[in-house]
Amino acid sequence: MKNISILGSTGSIGTQTLQVVKDFSDKFNVLGLAAGENISLLSEQILKFNPDYFHCNGSNDQISQLSTYSKPSLNLLEMAADPNIDLLVTATSGTVAIEPTLKAIENGTNIALANKETIVVAGELVTQAAKTSGAYIYPLDSEPNAIWQCLEGETSSIKKLIITASGGSVRDVPIEKLGDITPKDALNHPNWQMGSKITIDSATMMNKIFEIIEAHYLFNVPFENIEIVIHPQSIVHSLVEFEDGSIKAVLSAPDMRIPIQYALLYPERIFSNSTPKLELKEIGNLNFLEPDYLKYPCIEMALEIAKRGLSWPAALAGADEAAVDLFLNGKIGFMDIPLLIEKSLKQHVPINQPNIKDLISVSEISEKLTREIAGNDK
Repeated sequence: MKNISILGSTGSIGTQTLQVVKDFSDKFNVLGLAAGENISLLSEQILKFNPDYFHCNGSNDQISQLSTYSKPSLNLLEMAADPNIDLLVTATSGTVAIEPTLKAIENGTNIALANKETIVVAGELVTQAAKTSGAYIYPLDSEPNAIWQCLEGETSSIKKLIITASGGSVRDVPIEKLGDITPKDALNHPNWQMGSKITIDSATMMNKIFEIIEAHYLFNVPFENIEIVIHPQSIVHSLVEFEDGSIKAVLSAPDMRIPIQYALLYPERIFSNSTPKLELKEIGNLNFLEPDYLKYPCIEMALEIAKRGLSWPAALAGADEAAVDLFLNGKIGFMDIPLLIEKSLKQHVPINQPNIKDLISVSEISEKLTREIAGNDK
């Protein structure tokens, strides 16, 4: 059996990961579960999956209550450092997972990675640590997961990576109406069920820049050789073009349990009754379109920032974290998101050769600065 621990077990990716674990209960043993403040769901998960330990951000009374299950409470670094873990699933959002993930990698533990900040903020440090320790990083998100699958067994040179994007909740909204988009509108994704942060990032297409950064570091492909296409059906999850002109793609129903299952069971592919199966005859057409850069101004702005390297992507991640949260709480409008991020990044002073604590600090400072700018602009 494969010993796994999950950081972010009560979130969207975490709960779907546990669905896969439940479907293949003879394949997995859950060592640890870590959650934020959803104590009720964490309690249910502890009772169902019987982990050896847990972590949460609850009160002392809540932690004591969970400990009555005879499970010790550990911090995230202690969880990640457990040498008995075969696979650490990093499913949290934000920078909280970066240091525990890096610690596990340095110990040689394989990672199933859904947390975008780990690579966006610290991609060079994380991938170098994996090379040194021999740990593998298995991407969970459907797009980098699809690229990984396309590259399995390939020794040919890559000409181009093509990352697909649904276009999010605003895909069919005229540009002149984007200023009227409410948080409720933006959270209504046409294809995927995801957490609120990633759903808004999908609407602005910031998530695609984060995926470009991930692909750049995980697959060692220059930024210039990675592109985005709008694919409204979300059936083709990414494509790889090789030097001979051939293109490989991964197609599946838009269900996150499918890439999660691939990463957890790798290298096995096993039938599951729980996930939807693709019927191409029912789909009919698959469409691919050039992104509208006026509708999605984050693409060009954020890609230019990403290419600068150093501490710039960390600042980008922090600014986006703040801007999305401000929008969700009704403090700024939808089209204010890219404007606020750009204004915040103009104040960033890059750090040469930053260490992990430098990068996390940059992201946190950028988030705080972005909130301050939004408050002063009122």
